[in-house]
Amino acid sequence: MIKKTLTAVLLAASIAGYAQKIKIVEGSLAPLKGQKSIMTEFTYDNMTIGKDGLPEQDYVTKRKNEINAKEAGKGDIFAKKWVDDRQERFAPQFRELFTKHAALTTSIDEKATYTLIFHTTRTEPGWNVGIMRVPAFIDGEAILVETAHKDKVLARVTVVKSPGRDAWGFDFETGARLQEAYAKAGKELGQLVVKQTK
Repeated sequence: MIKKTLTAVLLAASIAGYAQKIKIVEGSLAPLKGQKSIMTEFTYDNMTIGKDGLPEQDYVTKRKNEINAKEAGKGDIFAKKWVDDRQERFAPQFRELFTKHAALTTSIDEKATYTLIFHTTRTEPGWNVGIMRVPAFIDGEAILVETAHKDKVLARVTVVKSPGRDAWGFDFETGARLQEAYAKAGKELGQLVVKQTK
């Protein structure tokens, strides 16, 4: 009983420590007032991984080799999913929640006046072994630009520790945890857009 209670307390403390912080550090999202659509893009350049801040390629190579050592070929699958999940899971989840909470009709409009570029700067993949877990999270920067002049920055928003975890605890796969982190970031950014454009 004591062991279960201690585990629950530690889990609650770890989750509390991963509260997302979102802040406008430059400009304003006010130009989005009255807009019904936007274009969203995603970049991962110079992203670091984990508490040690490993360069992404170093992390993927290390993790792939570790997994392959346990089961040949499985590490290669991990490395492929690491990249594929961006288009198959992360971007769609972000866009779905962002569109909904920003009160937009779509966030995939290449002809939209404005584009939101979400750049992931850091990823904590987390882990889940059933009785113990460390939540995943992402840090990033959302940059609002004019679609026709992407060098013209209208707003810059930092997103720190957007948590990635399944409420039911079934997020055993890295992609599943990180998918939730992008969903949370999209939701919070969407809500911020509404606040800024009232």
